Amino acid sequence: MADAVRLTMTPEDFFVWQRDQDELYELVDGHPVPRHRMMTGASMQHDRATVNIIVSLGMQLRGKSCRPTTANISIRTSIRGLRRPDVMVECAPLVPDTYEAREPKLVVEVASPSTTTIDQTRKVEEYKRHPTLAYILLVETLKPQALLYRRIGDDWEIETFEGLDAVIDMAAIGATLAMADIYDGAVFPPRRDLASEG
Repeated sequence: MADAVRLTMTPEDFFVWQRDQDELYELVDGHPVPRHRMMTGASMQHDRATVNIIVSLGMQLRGKSCRPTTANISIRTSIRGLRRPDVMVECAPLVPDTYEAREPKLVVEVASPSTTTIDQTRKVEEYKRHPTLAYILLVETLKPQALLYRRIGDDWEIETFEGLDAVIDMAAIGATLAMADIYDGAVFPPRRDLASEG
């Protein structure tokens, strides 16, 4: 692993190297980086939201040209960059032996305390460069809140969704995500009442 990290890899080299690894990596500036470098794995809350999103999108997109994928599938973000979103919607015909999406329309990152900053800054900017992406969705796990980046021509507009009654409409993939579905079975920490603490 140490030798591989020192080498600069192309995505093609990376996919060959990744097959012999015991965990998932991303390719950042030509160097393999463990996907959960700062995590011991995903929490149950993170996992539940991720599975809920896949189930909801999978049911809505069944029989259509777009399908959800897991973090096993990569998105190319630069000549020497590959990321693995928690969920992606791929709209290209299936190629059984490929490891990356060819026409992704949606990427979803479900927040973890150790990855929130990079998800909301560097990764968002990397994702925006992908020519086929229509949406970038960032989902919180400590509260029912999501941030949607929507491509409008050459620009991106941002919309915040809060509360379990909100519904995220993504017409470009022919699907919606109800916040109640994303957070089905989730448990949120009690909100601190700052007024009573004063």
